Amino acid sequence: MLPLSVINAKDAKGSGLPLAVFSFEDEGAAGAALFSKAELHALETRAKEEGFSGKAGETVSFLAPYGKRQRRFVWVGLGKRADFETETLRRACGGLYGAVKDRIEDLCLAPVPAPGPAAEGLLLAGYAFTKYKKPEKEPKLKSVRFTAKLPSGRSALKSSLDKASVYAEAVCFARDLVNESPSEKTPEAFARQAKGLASEGVFVEVWDEAELRKLGMGAILGVSRGSSKPPCMLHVVYKPKGAKRNIWLVGKGILFDSGGLCLKSRGDMVEMKDDMAGAAVVLAVLSALPRLKTRAEVHALMPLAYNMPGPDALKPGDILRTLSGKTIEVLNTDAEGRLVLADALAYAARQKPDAVIDVATLTGAVIIALGSKLTGAMTNSPAEMARVKAAAKRADEPVWELPLPKEYKEEIKSRIADLKNIGSPGEAGAIIAGLVLQEFVGDRSWVHLDTGGSAWSTKTTPTCPAGGTGGTVRTLLEYLTEA
Repeated sequence: MLPLSVINAKDAKGSGLPLAVFSFEDEGAAGAALFSKAELHALETRAKEEGFSGKAGETVSFLAPYGKRQRRFVWVGLGKRADFETETLRRACGGLYGAVKDRIEDLCLAPVPAPGPAAEGLLLAGYAFTKYKKPEKEPKLKSVRFTAKLPSGRSALKSSLDKASVYAEAVCFARDLVNESPSEKTPEAFARQAKGLASEGVFVEVWDEAELRKLGMGAILGVSRGSSKPPCMLHVVYKPKGAKRNIWLVGKGILFDSGGLCLKSRGDMVEMKDDMAGAAVVLAVLSALPRLKTRAEVHALMPLAYNMPGPDALKPGDILRTLSGKTIEVLNTDAEGRLVLADALAYAARQKPDAVIDVATLTGAVIIALGSKLTGAMTNSPAEMARVKAAAKRADEPVWELPLPKEYKEEIKSRIADLKNIGSPGEAGAIIAGLVLQEFVGDRSWVHLDTGGSAWSTKTTPTCPAGGTGGTVRTLLEYLTEA
């Protein structure tokens, strides 16, 4: 990952390194720590001559006199001050990385409004999944130095950059897991990778198919019946000393979703290696907690399975008995995520945690409701939802709460089982899925995050190439650091 370091304003001025300066469309650049008024005016004039207007994400590069020699400057636009958000800066720094990565080796940044998001933007923009296709050339950019306005600010700035590096590394880890070829991330392979995270304070255990049967996890066993690869449940624990809260994360881990016997179309199936993004997110979060020294005790459960149309595949009309004892009539084998999560959520709830949060690419319906930029959220606890929303706001990963109307529960009542796994076609699909999950959390505070749209991007953005996004990793890290 791109090395980030801190430099004093005095050293930044005399270094001669290419310098990135951030400028608002209506206020100009804030460079008092590095420039005199005359110098700043001359440089802003030069930037305008190059066509720079300050619009968000805009960059121009030019040579200009600075002191006794010429120096390379990169002017970066942040838009209008009134419209500024930290995500604006994150994306602007992503654009900055793209503009300079093949041109210079060492970049110095003038003081920025929010160093953490700026650092995340640079680091996330540098992500590429290169396991199967090497880039045509390696980026030339090798390091970035952030300028501290005052010597007394060095420590706080470094802490901010260190935290941003941990966040970005976790996001990129989740992206790697999602982008991996589906045949290469079998339940066994995914669990093996998780075992590599075991360290002081982090414990990893794997419950194999025999253990799942012993526990009575009939839902995950049912979903996996069509696959030649046996399922497993991954349990990862972060246990710091003196923990005051106990949080359980549950991540859906359908490593490839063909739809089962209710087979998806080719177009709908092509991106289904991302159906384990929930498991990728919670594993990535657990990998980061020791470095962040999070105070909460955190458990992560990941039910891992393929959903395939094999000889003994789950059939429409089958009835599964879950860990909780409740039975589910399966009317659509492509609504399998709520089945594997039912067993995991029931287990988590039995442990009587302070809160349970599940993350899942659960429905396509959430995309219809909210598009691909927002994560759908549902809860039985307004207080816990408030914590998650506040964390999402700090992380600039927007969530939108959907209701769980009691009257909609009629939709999941079965004539021959306790529940059925789908409701009426075309109606409130994301909410119906949430209501199914709610049946398995008992009286525990619970938040469900449906990342059916936000876990995968079909387009490249300044901070993420097309593919897995690692969405909600930063939200959960923010939530847990405040837990």
